Amino acid sequence: MTDTNWPPDLSKSTESKYIVLIQSLRASIRTGRLARGAKLPPVRELAWDLGITPGTVARAYKLAAEEGLVETGVGRGTFVSGGLLSQPAEDPLLNPPQPGWLDLRAVRVPDVGQEAHIRRVLQDLGRSNVHGYVDYPSPQTDHGARVAVGHWIGPDRAGRIAAEDVVLGLGAQNVSMMALQAVLQGTTPVILTESLAYPGVRHAARLLRAQLIGVDMDEHGLRPDHLEEVLRRHGGQVLLTSPELHSPTTCHTPAARKAEIAALARQFELQIIEDDCHCLTRAETPAYRALCPERAWFVSSLSKTVSAALRFGYAVAPVGQGSQARQVAQSSFYGMPQPMVDTATALFRSGAAEETRQKVESEVARKVRMAINLLGGWDVQWREDAPFVWLRMPQGWRGSTFARACEAEGIRIKPADEFALPDGQAPNAVRVSLNPYMPDRELEAALATMSRLLDAPPLAVDI
Repeated sequence: MTDTNWPPDLSKSTESKYIVLIQSLRASIRTGRLARGAKLPPVRELAWDLGITPGTVARAYKLAAEEGLVETGVGRGTFVSGGLLSQPAEDPLLNPPQPGWLDLRAVRVPDVGQEAHIRRVLQDLGRSNVHGYVDYPSPQTDHGARVAVGHWIGPDRAGRIAAEDVVLGLGAQNVSMMALQAVLQGTTPVILTESLAYPGVRHAARLLRAQLIGVDMDEHGLRPDHLEEVLRRHGGQVLLTSPELHSPTTCHTPAARKAEIAALARQFELQIIEDDCHCLTRAETPAYRALCPERAWFVSSLSKTVSAALRFGYAVAPVGQGSQARQVAQSSFYGMPQPMVDTATALFRSGAAEETRQKVESEVARKVRMAINLLGGWDVQWREDAPFVWLRMPQGWRGSTFARACEAEGIRIKPADEFALPDGQAPNAVRVSLNPYMPDRELEAALATMSRLLDAPPLAVDI
């Protein structure tokens, strides 16, 4: 180890020891100051030298390994791998149903007859060919769709929306990435998010080489006091959050708390990306973009309300930032496929999108009532407009152990571990999605099996 910047002098740091350690390690590897193949000190040795706990060093090494910066081997130690683009694969974000499994992991839009609407629109487009389907899409050919998106969201939700504020993309994950690319700057950008987050947030942070820091939550979502603490300690360029309907917990952030967080965003020059993709209802709480339109993004899609097959997503940029966001989108994929743009526009204008959304909302509420009839005796958090429930484990169960027990019964669910950030803690809970394609009889049987398992935890078995 000849690098004078590694290991860092933590005695002079007022920041989190873990954050400083991982940032220093990233910087030294990616700039080549720590050469490929260099061996890092053993965990306990480095912890002793730096005056920190071995667990802090172990977490930093683990995250560096997940990012592809180092490689570890039993009995060999930890070596610099070069910080190349190769990354260990996480579980895919899309998990198609597997034959023989009762899949309660993925959140999907119910089939309420929207396919017939879509087929009719496609047939009509084939006859009319409004824009032509040969050349690249342009701001002119998607202008009608951007106007329709503004009407679909409505001014009471996200403030005044002009067509130039709207940028289209291939679903909510894609437009979230686009917004992050437009916002993040520097070699080690910082993204703040809920302490439990949709796995796509981790994917996005890793692809953008950004540091991801969790903000504590309570029953009303993000805690403003902890957000302020994190901002003072670590800084942060953007907060990526799902305040209207949070996955996996189903919690909702009320307007008064949103106003507190918006005030902090102004104070610390923080941009906010509000991911609204799971929200099925016509929400009454103003989005962050209505509260601070100069620094808030509103992101959503039709994937949970109309059709995931269309891959139609949108971002409403902060006032004055629409052109920058469109430039990022064009640099990434040149623009949305014109047939999909025209299809979504027709669904908006005809009223078919709103009709479908209402039917989806009603069907989700029916499935939720079914679930609560069978699981309501347990500590379950739910909403009629949320296509999943958050089930806290009773004494004797751990979320991961319960998920394995369910899997042994042919039922797949998501333990809280899958939503925890790399350096965060997972509560003792699981998310149970209410598969809209599963016949009621099968869903009821799966939920009844889960209730039976909850009633007989492993630690309660007689020895």
